[in-house]
Amino acid sequence: MRDLLQEVLEANRRIPEAGLATLTWGNVSGVDRGAGVYVIKPSGVPYHALTVESLVTVEIETGRVIGGTLKPSVDSETHRLLYQAFPAVGGITHTHSTSAVAFAQARRDIPVLGTTHADNFDGPIRCTRDLTPAECAQDYERNTGLAILDTLDGDSSSVPAVLAASHGPFTWGPTAMKSLETAIVCEAVAEIALRTLALNPEARPPEHLVRRHYTRKHGPDAYYGNLTERG
Repeated sequence: MRDLLQEVLEANRRIPEAGLATLTWGNVSGVDRGAGVYVIKPSGVPYHALTVESLVTVEIETGRVIGGTLKPSVDSETHRLLYQAFPAVGGITHTHSTSAVAFAQARRDIPVLGTTHADNFDGPIRCTRDLTPAECAQDYERNTGLAILDTLDGDSSSVPAVLAASHGPFTWGPTAMKSLETAIVCEAVAEIALRTLALNPEARPPEHLVRRHYTRKHGPDAYYGNLTERG
């Protein structure tokens, strides 16, 4: 458990270093499936002030806080719903990174416009539907998670990222740190897409090129890299 706490602490500290958040606008969590809990950033605490002791441990099944003295991130319930829905997810990152948020506020998917996107995601990064007034008025964070699940339709692996409409990106991975790496890539491809669409609103890459770039890094025939875990 100590290792998980340390990883979640380090991942949260890297959010501002990666330029993904202003002030405290972001959070990372990581899960311990054996213990049935996840660890998440406390609400509103500056990244530089975070310590292992300030992190909050939450039961996946109930949402009950069982470790730490502070309140968990306000987005904790969204994280919890994703952990419940997708057993393979080991870490989740949520930020308000500028370019990804621009797509979320425009309520647009981040389209696949070239090989940088295709190297990492097997398709567009989709944007959820708008929440209804009733969904915003009660159980807002849980309803945000439900809208995400509706958008993903059971598939969390091919594109491990989503945009909550008018809000911002949520990304995930097998670990807390990997979820942060996905958030970094999400912001990068969002920025590239914005610049590409400004130059050519009709830009579309050849599908065969997109498929080659995804499959050379992912799946049974992947050949990119020299590490056991490809990346």
